[in-house]
Amino acid sequence: MQVIEQRAPAVATALQSGGGLQIPRGAAAIPYLQALNIRFQLLRIIEENAEIRDRRHVETRDGPAAVDGSFCQALRQLNGEGIPTADILAAASRLSVGPTLTAHPTEAKRVTVLEIHRRIYRTLVSLETHRWTPRERAALMEDIRAEIDLLWMTGELRRERPSLDDEIDWGLQFFRDSLYRAVPELYDRFNEAVAPFGGASGASGAKEAQPCIRFHSWIGGDRDGNPNVTAQATARALSRGRAAVLREYGRGLDEAAARISISSAIVALPAPVAADLARVLPREGDPASARNPGELFRQALSTVAQRIAAVPAGYAHVQDFIADLEVIENALHAIGAGRLAQRLVRPIRRQAQVFGFRTATLDIRQNSTVTTAVLSEIWAMTGEEVPEFGTAAWSARLRRELAAPALAHIDQHRASEPVRELLALLRLMREARNGPDPEATGPFILSMTRSCDDLLAVYLLARYAGFGAETLDLRVVPLFETIEDLRAAPAILAEFLSVPLARRSLKAQGAAVEVMLGYSDSNKDGGFLCSTWELDKAQRRISRALAALDLRPAFFHGRGGSVSRGGAPTARAIAAQPPGTVVDRMRTTDQGEVVSSKYANRGTALSQLELLASSVLAHTARARAGAVETARDPEHDDALEALSGMSQTAYATLLNQPGFLSYFQQASPVEELARLKIGSRPARRFGAASLADLRAIPWVFAWSQNRHLITGWYGFGAAVGSFRRFRGAQGDRLLRRMLTRSPLFGLIVDEVEKSLFQTDMDLARLYAELVSAPDLRGQIFDMIAREYDASRAAVLFLTGEDDLARRFPQLRARFARVAPQLTAVHRLQTDLLRDARSADGGSAPVGGAHNHTVPVPLLQTMNTIAAGLGWTG
Repeated sequence: MQVIEQRAPAVATALQSGGGLQIPRGAAAIPYLQALNIRFQLLRIIEENAEIRDRRHVETRDGPAAVDGSFCQALRQLNGEGIPTADILAAASRLSVGPTLTAHPTEAKRVTVLEIHRRIYRTLVSLETHRWTPRERAALMEDIRAEIDLLWMTGELRRERPSLDDEIDWGLQFFRDSLYRAVPELYDRFNEAVAPFGGASGASGAKEAQPCIRFHSWIGGDRDGNPNVTAQATARALSRGRAAVLREYGRGLDEAAARISISSAIVALPAPVAADLARVLPREGDPASARNPGELFRQALSTVAQRIAAVPAGYAHVQDFIADLEVIENALHAIGAGRLAQRLVRPIRRQAQVFGFRTATLDIRQNSTVTTAVLSEIWAMTGEEVPEFGTAAWSARLRRELAAPALAHIDQHRASEPVRELLALLRLMREARNGPDPEATGPFILSMTRSCDDLLAVYLLARYAGFGAETLDLRVVPLFETIEDLRAAPAILAEFLSVPLARRSLKAQGAAVEVMLGYSDSNKDGGFLCSTWELDKAQRRISRALAALDLRPAFFHGRGGSVSRGGAPTARAIAAQPPGTVVDRMRTTDQGEVVSSKYANRGTALSQLELLASSVLAHTARARAGAVETARDPEHDDALEALSGMSQTAYATLLNQPGFLSYFQQASPVEELARLKIGSRPARRFGAASLADLRAIPWVFAWSQNRHLITGWYGFGAAVGSFRRFRGAQGDRLLRRMLTRSPLFGLIVDEVEKSLFQTDMDLARLYAELVSAPDLRGQIFDMIAREYDASRAAVLFLTGEDDLARRFPQLRARFARVAPQLTAVHRLQTDLLRDARSADGGSAPVGGAHNHTVPVPLLQTMNTIAAGLGWTG
């Protein structure tokens, strides 16, 4: 506050007024909103630091096994359940956990602001050291004040929409700042955890037990509805990821070479070790051989650094780099310098095993609408009549060409830009697979997969791009997003795997078939409760369908940060997955502000990665040891099926009300959000102005801005109320029993309760007043208010509490710190929306958009509300 008092004393005085905060209108609001935004951001940094500090205190006082989400805790629990350490280590050796960074536009903060936040966080950590003198502590406090000054004078709004290259750099920044260094520490934590149980220590000759983290990214590969992502842009993303990690290796190798000054005149290498190390040393005549004579480790490390700088000419394959590092490590162990190996060389080798020559595996995503249109045009170019998509003739031609030994030549000079672009992308993927790091590109993820033909079309396009005819070295991952598609998924996969080329190609890639599940679009389609239950059922049905073919699924969970997009506490969310569906592999998406909250700082990044890996390991070990009860309670399933159906009916009734789209557009800033420059991707996939085509992120973002938050709870009250009326006292007992015994239902109730707690119907009514038609306003708002009351009553009945979120004291305390100021911002936002729209002559037409200029204070309110709530979409 001292900084703001100096810069804007009137603003500081107003902020200290608490619930009585009054924000002026017009340009005078700018400093107030800026100060609030800074305050909310600083609170987040303080809370993040406090969480890590508390974790350290618990570990210091009670040991690492007492730390929630730690490997030590997971191993003790598993051993306590009778699962042998050997089985746990075997499970760990097969583990593949894939955090996936996406550029979904849910991060309202600029990269420059994120960097200032990181410096403030690091200074706060430094302040906790007790060695500082009063003068030194004062200097650190001045550093923080200077950074807050910089925040004040920088501003949080982007003046220009970020380019794709900006987003690529944004993603890489988290690796440079924290993830490159956090991963070797993660390996150390795991090996320390298994050591008391007889696990490997990582010494020379011992096989290390380690969690298998594999980072993926969509930034530069996700072209679903984003015309900025071209094959050329994807190539730039690959190049930048490679350059970033090579610089990190170079830094580490230079440091190791500078410090490992072992002289062969003092410590002689055994002959076999010297022979191994000789292949890493500079060749005779190389200028490097004349430097540091007699200091073989320095020469070897310097040579490796030179080769890294020249990739791919220096190292044709990433495994060659890892092999050289292992030779140097083993040589150090052989002469009793194991500590030097562990501190200086082993971290680089572990980085190489995780980050390769890529930083993150770049996934490719495209919509099935595009791939179908491209294939249709290619077929038209062959001169044959093109069958209609969805017909038996289309399916027959697909299968006939997939089985053909050769395909017709396509003159790409005659092709349209979409055809040339997609074929160029597939060729780029093929080249990357044959490059120095085959994991540089990941799967081709097909959005809106609705049929087997959608998947086969990608295979056929790959053949037109030059892939082979017998098997395709291309992983095609279906993304099932809507409720209907989730229900159809098992049949689609079974039909897909009945095609010989698809079956051969998948078998060549292993027994696991990757399947992506869409949380946000299924929520938008069916509501929170229905979406959660349908995702659970889809996983079980897909698992059974693949098991019949001697295959198993590897699920990729497309979660967002908010409850409405699948966001939930990591350990709880994994524990609530259907038994046996998390085995060996699991991938999740981290989007926008979630990436920042998890990975901006090394301590937080390390804790988050350990939590994710330990949770997946625990689920996997239990499944493989047969310790998981595979039989489900049919009574629970029956109840969830009934609740889901009734919830979906209530949700669909709301969305299908005449004029609902108009209410949504007028009672929220959804159209104005498009002017908030937080991503390179358009708000709608194909430029249409319908609810169906609106992306899930602005859908959730808008409902959170107007504090309706219906995406996190609507339909729950109607479902529970109907269930209780039909089932009576027996149903009441069942629901309360499910709350404690069904991990899935318990998670649903928890997240609904949190969403209801953050909903504010008084503020929601202010936004409803923006709807120009009184009848429409009254009809829709009254439906939402009644369902809110019903959902609140349902939660309180289940929990036995007298108020919402009493079970979540940290959430209540955190929200209490921001709620009064948030209320003032919401009131200002509704006023600014009304003023700005008056320039349009009122509201936008149904299905249309507002054309007015969005003033800076209005954009600021969106950032400030997002900062206060802690998430956008």
